Amino acid sequence: MPHTAARLLAEGPRVGIRPFTQEDGPEFTARVRESEDLHRPWLFPPATAEAYAGYARRLAEDPARAGFLVCEKDTGALAGFVNINNVVHGAFRSGALGYGAFAHAAGRGLMREGLDLVIGYAFGPMRLHRLEINVQPLNTASIALARACGFRLEGFSPDMLFIDGAWRDHERWALTAEMRA
Repeated sequence: MPHTAARLLAEGPRVGIRPFTQEDGPEFTARVRESEDLHRPWLFPPATAEAYAGYARRLAEDPARAGFLVCEKDTGALAGFVNINNVVHGAFRSGALGYGAFAHAAGRGLMREGLDLVIGYAFGPMRLHRLEINVQPLNTASIALARACGFRLEGFSPDMLFIDGAWRDHERWALTAEMRA
């Protein structure tokens, strides 16, 4: 698949992070379709060109959101994505993370490295103080990633988010800039 040559915002040994672009649509949606078994029933990223166009536009235009693609440095291939939603500045300086790996990259540690880069970017240039991850309790892979990146379990929220036709319980995980230091 062709890859967009966009500037990386941060990079580690194997991956870099960069913003979404409209040009990423064909690869992103192909990866989403390839990863449906991995994502369901937890995650429903855009799988069509139309859905992707709106999704990427909202991430770029809405100041309460920031979207990052996790890209393999050696090939440029998209390994996954991390979004910071509900960004609040002022005294709160917080955001809520959502993320997904693509099937070809799952289990290789690429998302761990990518999520670490996004956390560093959020606590650095974005000047956030706190990040939260809300995870359905049976999504063990997502919980393992949150734990591996230093997030602490803060609570349980019954019927928190409407996903796949029903209100779903979620565990609340959080990380602050001081915890990261």
